Amino acid sequence: MAPSVTALVDEIVALLVSAGTPGRAEQERRYLKSDLYFLGASHWETGKIARTIAKREGLDHDATVALATGLWAPPVFERRAAAVAILEARATQLGADDLPLLERLLRESRTWALVDGLAANVVGGIALREPDAVRPTLDRWAGDADFWMRRSSLLAELLPLKSGAPFEPFAVRADLMLSETEFFIRKAIGWVLREAGKRRPDQVVAWLTPRATEASGVTMREAVKYLPSEDSARLMALYRARARGSRAAGPGRGPSVRSPAGPRTRRTHGRG
Repeated sequence: MAPSVTALVDEIVALLVSAGTPGRAEQERRYLKSDLYFLGASHWETGKIARTIAKREGLDHDATVALATGLWAPPVFERRAAAVAILEARATQLGADDLPLLERLLRESRTWALVDGLAANVVGGIALREPDAVRPTLDRWAGDADFWMRRSSLLAELLPLKSGAPFEPFAVRADLMLSETEFFIRKAIGWVLREAGKRRPDQVVAWLTPRATEASGVTMREAVKYLPSEDSARLMALYRARARGSRAAGPGRGPSVRSPAGPRTRRTHGRG
């Protein structure tokens, strides 16, 4: 007889506790600037535990959702990270009907360490398989007041773009956010452009050229990493010319930059 979801949750949690150390728990809490409780298991060990059990059990859709939500419920980082790993491992079981649940998890994540896997691999997988059903949700997220939801609307295009999906849905959303000051938005735009540039550099160059004087340095440096060297140099020269002009104008002379979904935002963490 297959173990119950409650038994699987208990098994995973026991393994996470065994893998954790107090020192790593405190280090991770400070690094992520999180209010969650930490067990101190490494990201690698957490993912391995979750993936091993998901593979062993061969979870169907309902069991995948039940196990993930059971793990997620308490505000414990490693439990939630394991839930993300379960959803990633069984992503093909999920579809557009699961977007309300995934939106709730994204809103409760509050850190890139949970948001990025959910957005890029889980929602992104659904977007790859059911693009027409998912696009309205991603378009709505692109205008959300929560910058984590806006970030998610961008990262969900990573898998589709790698598989040859149209560039336009991402481009439209990125245009809405290009002038934002939030680090995690700037980094996400650059990240998606960087990955797209590996397979479709001409589209990335064509989109970025007229925007190089508006995009942030974070976005530009990420976006040009895998472009042909001549294109990369030309785009960065355009960006630096704008930056020099802004410095020459002096403090308070540049344009005011605001998020389209709310007030001026700021960088909150050092990594995304």
